[in-house]
This record gives sequence, C-alpha cells and structure tokens, in this order.
Amino acid sequence: MTESPSRPLKTISVRRWYLEMRENLGRELSHPVPGTRVTRAIAPSVRYYRTLYNAVGAKWKWIDRDLLSDEELAETIQDERVEVYVLRVDGEPAGYGELDRRQGDEIELAYFGLLGKYTGRGLGKFLLNWLVLRAWAYSPSRLWLHTCELDHPAARPLYQQAGFEVFDERMIDQRVEA
Repeated sequence: MTESPSRPLKTISVRRWYLEMRENLGRELSHPVPGTRVTRAIAPSVRYYRTLYNAVGAKWKWIDRDLLSDEELAETIQDERVEVYVLRVDGEPAGYGELDRRQGDEIELAYFGLLGKYTGRGLGKFLLNWLVLRAWAYSPSRLWLHTCELDHPAARPLYQQAGFEVFDERMIDQRVEA
C-alpha cells in the first residue's frame, strides 16, 4: 500500500509494552466452544492474509502489513519459519495468530486477535494458550510480543494472565490512518 488521498496517514505517539515468557508454564488447553479448531494456513496467499489481518486489526488501527507491497508481504508470510494459524468456529474464521521463528532461538507472537463478533466468548484466551503451547513445542529461549494502547483494552491483561511479563515500555511513533 502506498499513502494516497483515499487513505491518508498520520503519525501519533502511543505507549507500547514488550512482554516475554521465558519458560513453558505447562498450561492446559480446552476448547471453549464446540466446533472450535485451529488450522495452519501454510504459505497463505497475500489476499487471504490481508483479509484476515484487516478483519482482525482494522478496529485497532493495524496498518503495518498494509504498508508492505504484495511481494514484501508474501516474502514474510510464506517463509517456512513464519506460521499463521487461523481459529475457526464452525468452519468460519474467528481470529488468527502468527508465530515468527526467524529470530534464532526466540519466537515472536507477531500478530494475534479475533474478529469482532467472536470477542467476549473466551476464544481469545483459548487461541492465545494454543499459540503459546505451539511456540513452546520448538523449545525457544523465549516467546515474546508487543502490544500498545491502540490494541483491545483486554490485550495486555490477557497476555499477562497467560504468563507473559512486561520487560520494556516505550513511547513510539505509530503510523495510523488520518
């Protein structure tokens, strides 16, 4: 995407928290809703990925991946060390998470969220715990993520309930739609 009159961008200052988990806490997993499952989108198409990304992130002002060209985005999401998982409820996409294993023995939970109509049902907790268990199957030295004050107000508390601890906090310049 390039900046255009139909989608002007501005830069705002926001608080960002960096959280990490340095050991597998061995949490148990249960399906909160019958018909719920997580599937991996292996080498997802750019169109499919952008649909998920925007369905989950538009409300929270996610635009970082939209600023990438299709080629740049494909290079990232189709890398074998980047795993995109889709939460489905009765076959319909309800959310997704992305594990990025390109950083040595660390794993970043790069993106995570639900489509709006699926929030408030325990699905976020389920998907986050599922992703944490999946990440620890690789025995990383740590699992980490970042969130900011533009994200869902329950995001940081949910991460902390799952066992993530804040290791840094910064004010950053974030590009958002004007």
